[in-house]
Amino acid sequence: MAKKIDYGADKISVLEGLEAVRKRPGMYIGSTGRKGLNHCIYEIVDNSVDEHLAGFCSEVHVTLERDGSCTVEDNGRGVPVDMHEKGVAAARLVFTTLHAGGKFDDGAYKTSGGLHGVGSSAVNALSTFFDVEIFRDGEIHHDRYEQGKPVIKLDKGLLPVTGRTKKTGTKINFLPDPTIFEKTKFGAEDVKSRMHETAYLNPKLTIIYDDLRGEEPEHIVFHEPDGIVGFVKDINKNKETIHDVVYLSGESDGIQVEAAFQFCNEFHEDILGFCNNIYNSEGGSHITGFKTTFTQVINTYARELGNLKDKDANFTGTDVRNGMTAVISIKHPDPRFEGQTKTKLDNQDATKATSKVVGDQIQLFFDRNIETLKKVISCAERAAKIRKTEEKAKTNMLSKQKFSFDTNGKLANCESRDASKCEIFIVEGDSAGGSAKTARNRMYQAILPIRGKILNVEKASIDKVLANAEIKTMINAFGCGFSEGYGNDFDITKLRYDKIIIMADADVDGAHISTLLLTLFYRFMPELIYEGHVYIAMPPLYKAMPKKGEEEYLYDDEALEKYRKKHAGASFTLQRYKGLGEMDAEQLWETTLDPARRILKQVEIEDGRMASDVTEMLMGNEVPPRKEFIYKNAREAELDI
Repeated sequence: MAKKIDYGADKISVLEGLEAVRKRPGMYIGSTGRKGLNHCIYEIVDNSVDEHLAGFCSEVHVTLERDGSCTVEDNGRGVPVDMHEKGVAAARLVFTTLHAGGKFDDGAYKTSGGLHGVGSSAVNALSTFFDVEIFRDGEIHHDRYEQGKPVIKLDKGLLPVTGRTKKTGTKINFLPDPTIFEKTKFGAEDVKSRMHETAYLNPKLTIIYDDLRGEEPEHIVFHEPDGIVGFVKDINKNKETIHDVVYLSGESDGIQVEAAFQFCNEFHEDILGFCNNIYNSEGGSHITGFKTTFTQVINTYARELGNLKDKDANFTGTDVRNGMTAVISIKHPDPRFEGQTKTKLDNQDATKATSKVVGDQIQLFFDRNIETLKKVISCAERAAKIRKTEEKAKTNMLSKQKFSFDTNGKLANCESRDASKCEIFIVEGDSAGGSAKTARNRMYQAILPIRGKILNVEKASIDKVLANAEIKTMINAFGCGFSEGYGNDFDITKLRYDKIIIMADADVDGAHISTLLLTLFYRFMPELIYEGHVYIAMPPLYKAMPKKGEEEYLYDDEALEKYRKKHAGASFTLQRYKGLGEMDAEQLWETTLDPARRILKQVEIEDGRMASDVTEMLMGNEVPPRKEFIYKNAREAELDI
C-alpha cells in the first residue's frame, strides 16, 4: 500500500516580494553563470534604451567599477518619484515589485523590450546592493536596497531628496550577490559586444563604456550613425563581399521593420534578429517572415530572367541565403517572447509585417539594381550546384560505413532508449575509455572513445569532414544528422542523448581536443549547443589524502589553495592526476560520472556573432589575430557556463 503523504495548506509556500527571484533566479535571467550575470547589465540598459525609443534619452553611460559593481546612468526623464495610488513612491514600486513599470501603460512607451516587467526588480533582488539616484524636476532622489530589500526609510511614502541638479535621468549602481551567482566578474568582451550592437540598432543613441577594473582603464564611445548598415559592414569587414549593403525599411500595421543584407563569398548564412533592441538568438517570427519572402522573391526573379527553367525545381531557402549576412530589426508595440530572456519572438503579426515590408521594398530595389540581383541569383545557382554535388558525395560516404544503434564502432551504448534520460560521454583515449566503460551506469550512460585529436573542421572541406572516421562515428551515434552550408539534414528530435558530455584530460592537449569537438558541434550541429545538450566534464586535478580525516578531490588550483589554507599545519599526501587514464573505474565514477557528485559545465552561446568570429579566429589560418586574442584574454581565460 502506498505511503500516505501529508499535503495540506501548510505545504503551500508563498514567496513574498522578490523572494521568488532569489529562489529561482534562472527563471528570470536565464542562468546564474556568466551569461546571467551579464544579463543583469542588459536588463538595466534596456530600460534606458526604452527611454531613448520614447524620445527622451540620447546617452547611456555604462561603467564596470573597480569594486566589481556596475553603474548604468542615462539622461532620460528619470523614473517617476511621485506618490503612486498604492501609497508609496512609484520608483519604490518599480524596483521592488515584479510586473510593475511604465511599460504596461500604453501612453508611457510606444515600444519596449522589457514588457515582462521584471528587469530592474529582478536585478535588485539578485544584488548585494542596488543603489538608485533619480534626477527629476531639479532634484536628486535617492534609494538603496540590499538583497532586494529597501534600507532607506521613506518620508511620507516618498524618496528622500539629497540635492539639487539641472540634469535628468536615472543612475543605478549594483553589485551582484556572490551567494546567487557562480561568477561575479562581468565579462567585458560580451558586454562591449552587446553595447556596440545596441548602438548600431539605435543610430541616434550614444553609449559610453568604461571598464575601471584593470591596471589601464578602458574607455569606448559607441555611436553608429549608419545604423544596421554599419552593423552588416562590421560583420563582413574581413570577408570578400560581392555588392554594397542593401537597406530596407518600412511600417506595416504599426510595426516598424528594418533590414540590411549583403552577400559574401562564403558558404553559410549569418542572420541576426532583433525586436525592440533585444537580440533574439533563436530567431522567431520576424526572421521567418524575412527568410520566406526573400526566397520567394529570388525564385520569382530567377524564373523571369531564365535562370530557372520550367522543369527546374526552385532554389531552396538555404541556396538563396548562402553567403548572406543580414540584420533584421523590428519595433513592435506588444512583443511576445518565448522565455523570460527573450531569445525567440512569437508574434505572428511580426511575420506578416516583415514579409510585407521586405517583399515591397526588395522588389523596388532589385527592379532598379539588376546587376546586384544577378549577383545574388548567381550565388543561389552556385550554392544549388554545390548542394546537389555534396548530397551525392554525402550519401555515398555515409553509405559506406553505416552502424546500427547498438554497434556503432567503439560505442558502448546504454540500455535505455529514453533519450531524455540518456547521456553519452566522448572520452579521450582508449585507456580512459576502458575505465569509463567499466565505471558507467550501463542503463543510461554511453561511452564513445575517440583516438587523439579530431579534424579541425574550420580548415577542412566538407568532403574531408565527412570522410573523417571519428566524426562519422559521432554523427551516427547522435542520430540526428548534421547541417552545413549547402543544406540541412539535422533533426534535433532524433537526438538519442539528452546530454553530450566531452570528457578530456585537464591539460593543454585535453583542452585542444575539447575545442576541436566544440568547433565541430558549433559549425555542423549548432542546435546541440543552442538547446543545451553539450557539456564538459570536470575531472579533478588532485586528490588530497590526509593522515586524519576523509580524502577529498580538488578540481582546480584554486580549490587546492583553499584546501591548504584550511588544513594549514596538517599532514596530507597530494596525488596529481595527469590524465583520465590514471584513474581507476571507481575513482572515475566518484569524480566524473556519478550524477550525484560530478561537476558538469554546460556550454552556452551568449553572442552568436562574437562566437562565430572567435571560432574563426582561433581555429582558422591567420596566426597574428589568434596570438593577439590569446595574449589579451589570457588572464580571464576560463570556460563560461
